[in-house]
Amino acid sequence: MIFIKTLVIQIDVNSNKLKNISTIERYINLAINKSKIDLVILPEMFCCPYDNKNFPVYCEVEGGNLYNILSDIAKKYNIYLVAGSIPEKDNSKIYNTSYVFDRCGNKIAKHRKIHLFDISIDGQKFLESDTLSSGNDVTVFDTEFGKIGLCICYDFRFFEICKIMVDKGAKAIIVPASFNMTTGPIHWELLFKSRAVDNQVYTIGCSSSRNNNSSYISYGNSILVSPFGEVLNRLDEKEGYFIADIDFSYVEKIRNQLPLLKHRRNDLYNVSYTDNSKV
Repeated sequence: MIFIKTLVIQIDVNSNKLKNISTIERYINLAINKSKIDLVILPEMFCCPYDNKNFPVYCEVEGGNLYNILSDIAKKYNIYLVAGSIPEKDNSKIYNTSYVFDRCGNKIAKHRKIHLFDISIDGQKFLESDTLSSGNDVTVFDTEFGKIGLCICYDFRFFEICKIMVDKGAKAIIVPASFNMTTGPIHWELLFKSRAVDNQVYTIGCSSSRNNNSSYISYGNSILVSPFGEVLNRLDEKEGYFIADIDFSYVEKIRNQLPLLKHRRNDLYNVSYTDNSKV
C-alpha cells in the first residue's frame, strides 16, 4: 500500500502575484513541517483575481517568470506540483492553463481549459470567451504512483472528459476550480461525488477562498472524494489547506468489488476522442 501524501491549498487570491506565491510557499512549509508531501494542488487562477479584465494583464508565456517560479518550487520541495491555473499567452491568444511539474521541476503536463465558462444564471453572468480561448486536449499525466487526470473547473461538468481520462488510466482526477455562490452550494459536492462514483476514482477540487469584496465571489470548499463517493476532506470558505492520503490500491479494490468499468456496454454506447496534442 503506497499513499500519495497530498496537500490542497485554498488561498485568498489578491492582485499581487508574488504575494500569492508567498502565501502558497508558507502553506507548503507548514505542511512539510507536519508530514512528507508528495503532491501539491493549487486553485484555478491563483495568481490573480478571477476577472476577465485581469487575464490580459496577468498573462505570461510558457517559460516566463511565473512558470519558472513554479518549476523552482516543485524542485525545492521535491514535490509534484499541479499549479492550479494561470492565464497563458500564446501569440495573440490567452488560455486558462494548468502546468504540472515533477519533483525535479520538469513540466510533465499542461492542460488548457477546454470548456469556457460562458453562463448567465440567477444574476451570475460570466463570459470567459470574451478574453480566453479554449484548449483541445484531454490531459492525463504519469507519476511514480500511477496516472492522474487533470481538468479545469467548467470542464468537470462534462462527464465525457472524465470517462476519457479513466480510459487513459487515471485513478484520480484533479480539478482546479472556482465555482460561484450560485452554483457552488448546489452543485460542487454533488459533482465531485458523482464523478468519483461513476468513474471509481478520487476526485479533488481545489478552489480559492471566498472574498465577498471580489467582483467574482468564489464558493471555496476545496474537497476530496473517494472512489466510493465518501467525502474524505473538505474545507469551508476561508483560506486554509488540508493534507490527505490517496491510495490507488483502494481504487483497484473498489473497481474489483463493483466492476462498473468492466460492465460498460461499449457495443451500445461509447465516447470517442480525437487526440489533438502536438507530437
